[in-house]
Amino acid sequence: MKREELNEKILDSMRAKNLTFEEVANAVGRHKVWTAAALFGQAGMSEEEAEKTVKILDLEPECTRILTGCPLKGSDKVVPTDPLIYRFYEIMTVYGVPMKAIIHEMFGDGIMSAIDFQIDIRKKEDPKGDRVIVEFNGKFLPYRKW
Repeated sequence: MKREELNEKILDSMRAKNLTFEEVANAVGRHKVWTAAALFGQAGMSEEEAEKTVKILDLEPECTRILTGCPLKGSDKVVPTDPLIYRFYEIMTVYGVPMKAIIHEMFGDGIMSAIDFQIDIRKKEDPKGDRVIVEFNGKFLPYRKW
């Protein structure tokens, strides 16, 4: 089975069982965003996490092997066309350089780790329209001089 086929099976099962990413994450014992990334093939699960996923989603046992494999992260090389994903691309296009300047001003020359990293997504109710809150939390890694 190809990774794309497993993605479809996972989403079909979640819809059929009316499960959210948060519910699957609770069963796996991980954060909802990390779990969603793993379900889409962007993170590798441990054997135990994969077995729990296979069980809650009623997948074939051989799906465990795919879920525990090393992922091919961020493999898309084109500008995204999905409107929601494109908005993140647009945000980085508009605010990426200012964010970089502020991070350098606050921390010095370096980067935010995408390995020692967490992301959280929350909903904030607002009478003018509910708000999406996305929080990036990554370790600062200064550039090394030699």
